[in-house]
Amino acid sequence: MVESAPAPTAASVAQPGISIRNVSKWFRRHDGSPPVHALSDIKLDIAPNTFVSLVGPSGCGKTTLLRMLNGLIAPESGTILVDGEPPSCGPHTGMVFQSFRLMPWRTIRANVAFPLELQGAPSSQCAERADFYLSMMGIRRFADSYPHELSGGMQQRAALARALITEPALLLMDEPFAALDAQTREFMQIEVMKIRQTLKSIVVFVTHSVDEAVLLSDQVVMMRPRPGRIAEVIDVNLPQPRWEYDARATPEFVSMRHYLWEGIKEMVVSDPESEFYQRDRAVTSESAKD
Repeated sequence: MVESAPAPTAASVAQPGISIRNVSKWFRRHDGSPPVHALSDIKLDIAPNTFVSLVGPSGCGKTTLLRMLNGLIAPESGTILVDGEPPSCGPHTGMVFQSFRLMPWRTIRANVAFPLELQGAPSSQCAERADFYLSMMGIRRFADSYPHELSGGMQQRAALARALITEPALLLMDEPFAALDAQTREFMQIEVMKIRQTLKSIVVFVTHSVDEAVLLSDQVVMMRPRPGRIAEVIDVNLPQPRWEYDARATPEFVSMRHYLWEGIKEMVVSDPESEFYQRDRAVTSESAKD
């Protein structure tokens, strides 16, 4: 069974769970053209037991930064430490992608149990733990089904169960609900809030939805256009648990959502490389003429 972790002490809060210092990243091109400068001089600390969302214009390096935290991409310069160590793949880190990435030849139970199989856990333990997390996701009755037999929302629940089965200290989520319909997306947001209260992990969540970021997060990191830099880190102090009331209807939520959206919109329309560059200003100018 999953038990709640004890509340962090003052000493543990003083030491960030994740420390990012002066991180930059370029991607070289095979055709010999100039490299893409994806990230520039990123500095960020994330405390233990914190839910942090990364938001910003498309192409600002949110996913690149997320994959650096899992050791999938190395920084060109700077350092990243996760619990005092360089990031690496393993059971201590769970990853949920935008696409479900379930193996079609395996049952839902076998998909969820796969990380434990890689660790050499007994088959009985794998099945028991998989069923526990499938129950947590509300899809235990579909354990013997195959991915193609489930809706998109249920497949994403299975993918989340798979990420949680090793009880990771760090959970990375890359736009996990982007492909879901609006109703399913809201239910999945509630599931994530409940799970996070239980597991007490660090969660780093990439999203293009400002509403989603404010609803789920303790902190929202707003990033600038490429090369990605941190524009601002904003604390979200809405009362918890947020699934027990309509957080979106509160003045605090509305104000924060407006502030973030206006900030991102201004960055996009001011960026010469954006397809929306000065578009709102052109519309305003035409309206003034009328």
